[in-house]
Amino acid sequence: MTPEEEDVALTIVHTADWHLGKRFPGFRESAQATLMRARLDVLDRIFGAADLYHADAVLCAGDLFDDPRPERPWWEGLAQRLAATPPDRPIFLLPGNHDPLLDDSVWDPGYGFRAKLPAHVRVVERPNSEYKLGDKATLYASPCTSQAGEQDLALELPARAPGDERIRIGMVHGSTFDMKGCQTNFPIAKDAAVQRGLDYLAIGDTHSFRLVPPDARVPTVYPGTPEPTNFGEAQPGNVAIVFIKSNRRVTVEPHPVAYWRWEEATLTSLDELRRVAARTDLSQRVLRLRLDMSLSATDYTEAERLLDVLGGTAAVHPKVGILLLDRGGLVLDTGDVTTVFANMPEGLREAARRLKEREQGQEAEVARRALYYLYTLAKKV
Repeated sequence: MTPEEEDVALTIVHTADWHLGKRFPGFRESAQATLMRARLDVLDRIFGAADLYHADAVLCAGDLFDDPRPERPWWEGLAQRLAATPPDRPIFLLPGNHDPLLDDSVWDPGYGFRAKLPAHVRVVERPNSEYKLGDKATLYASPCTSQAGEQDLALELPARAPGDERIRIGMVHGSTFDMKGCQTNFPIAKDAAVQRGLDYLAIGDTHSFRLVPPDARVPTVYPGTPEPTNFGEAQPGNVAIVFIKSNRRVTVEPHPVAYWRWEEATLTSLDELRRVAARTDLSQRVLRLRLDMSLSATDYTEAERLLDVLGGTAAVHPKVGILLLDRGGLVLDTGDVTTVFANMPEGLREAARRLKEREQGQEAEVARRALYYLYTLAKKV
């Protein structure tokens, strides 16, 4: 151990926004189940990170459930994982705006979840709760008690008293002021940590790993969601590892824990589709592809084959972990199709001619698809 490592007085794993029980209605049923299970499975890697860094505590800064009254598999699955964590490492669960502290919510003693928690797992259930973290550090935390609010829970935490040299950590859930167009639900002032004399402010709400602002005198940190929830989230899939030295200097590092990576792309040529199909990093991707291209019948056949490679068939496993395919912009150019029928029997030539005529009507796409299938059949003949 280096002298710098020896000087670390406190190591914390800071996580938030698990959203257990979150549904994914835009996906097929099997993919929905996979993504929902992943939100519970990632907890093993979060608590594994606490083991790896020999953390003194784990702070869970809100929105641990996607709604206040999750179904039994989600709270029971969480309780089982919490029961398996070391009893000498305290874990603090903070109600957020998605899962606020309400009567008959998951946090209510009568719901069943609280009764299954081991003694070292503590639910923050009172404003300005205070917890000792060893001899030299204190955690101050306040829960959300509604799904929307205007009070700044961070500014309501107690201020540092004169002469108090302890490490002081705050934990609340809410929105900062630094994102343009962002609605401020439970707003957090950008200098709240300084005003309250904190050395670190652990927050949750935004799904990306962020220091707010990046050059803040006192780190105010979003760890982000440990498993992405949607396309376009910047730097999700982490927890924050927080090292606090004896002199109260703080270092924060993101630690990746996600299984899935979400990616989307619009493909405008067969070459682009070929390049995607040749990739070797797709098994843990949630991939949304939009096709915007017009292809000849020959190229269309190849495109269909490549899409089968990506999405799988009854006989072949998919190359992409989870594929969302928008093929609305994939157009079959039938200009050269009818030449295939030149030497075919009269019945086939007549069917092709009629379908070609219908391309100009209201059933244009249906006619093109039918003409393509007739084309593939004719090629086999």
